[in-house]
Amino acid sequence: MQTKNKITLSIVFSLILLGSITGQIVSRNSPLAATYYKTATFAGGCFWCMEAPFEALDGVVEVISGYSGGSVSSPTYKQVTSGLTGHLEVVQVSYNPQKVSYETLLKVFWQNIDPTDGGGQFVDRGSQYQTAIFFHTDEQAKLARASKSKLDASGKFKKRVATEVIRFQQFWPAEDYHQDYYRKNAKYYNRYKVGSGRDGYIKKTWQDDKEALKKLGYFSKPSQTELKATLNRMEYKVTQECGTEPAFSNAYWDNKEAGIYVDVVSGEPLFSSKDKFKSGTGWPSFTRSIEDKNIVEVDDKSFSMVRTEVRSKSGDSHLGHLFDDGPGPEGMRYCINSASLRFIPLASMELEGYGKYIDQITGNK
Repeated sequence: MQTKNKITLSIVFSLILLGSITGQIVSRNSPLAATYYKTATFAGGCFWCMEAPFEALDGVVEVISGYSGGSVSSPTYKQVTSGLTGHLEVVQVSYNPQKVSYETLLKVFWQNIDPTDGGGQFVDRGSQYQTAIFFHTDEQAKLARASKSKLDASGKFKKRVATEVIRFQQFWPAEDYHQDYYRKNAKYYNRYKVGSGRDGYIKKTWQDDKEALKKLGYFSKPSQTELKATLNRMEYKVTQECGTEPAFSNAYWDNKEAGIYVDVVSGEPLFSSKDKFKSGTGWPSFTRSIEDKNIVEVDDKSFSMVRTEVRSKSGDSHLGHLFDDGPGPEGMRYCINSASLRFIPLASMELEGYGKYIDQITGNK
């Protein structure tokens, strides 16, 4: 029995050591999870809009929408939105500190809210939509207050930062239909984010920091001067003049490497190698896009035909056409010009800011 106990303890300590090195060995639901994962809680207005930016970070294990700061136990959404319970809509973030720091979480938080608004956020008004950082430890309190002071002193905002730094007390998860709302109801969520004013505010506030916008999922089209200087002749002809490159004589028609295809103009993610198939047409073909919000479909009646043109949303690049003769139940075939794409290999995706899509390509999600 003594030998067996020693072996068991040895295995546990080995797992702890391995987990501390890799940060990937322990399940979120494991009893040992507390050894590796920490918790952060943020109120940024509507919690639908705060899940996505945190879940995009490598090292974030889970993001749950819920309520904190009030006096009512197990509050419902209806109770909280009345503004009478004292709760704020929050997201609770479980993260691996070996892969993502609390300072990074704070930075993402500030970039997704209007920190000077003390009466709510954008179209959502009332105390339940106020912003706050709920600290779980003295170290988090120190870092949060320092981050707030730095933002105040930066001169970026005309008004002072109104976000409070509050000691965490209790968290109540929101109803199931609120969890991952941006995934489950993508079209409505995107309309809401734009219509509420949050989307435009973020773009305007961080327009001088293109890298920050890119990490937040915002992409833009360069000027014509920049395009002519950076695109080669075929890339310009295809993306800007709705041209078509030669079949079987282009960069990616037969590319089998794992990775992501982005707009050569804006960098916005468009297609995954996982959804690429051999169509026999001589152009890259995909069964679906990796981000529906980045694809615009337009009626094309050129050359006495009726087709569906595919363009990128932010770059406004001509990509190719969509047909209904593809494989699988959806039957879609995105026939895309290689010249409108830039391919990023799987090994380079994290470095180039597309780490959130790795699991979709490797099949881990």
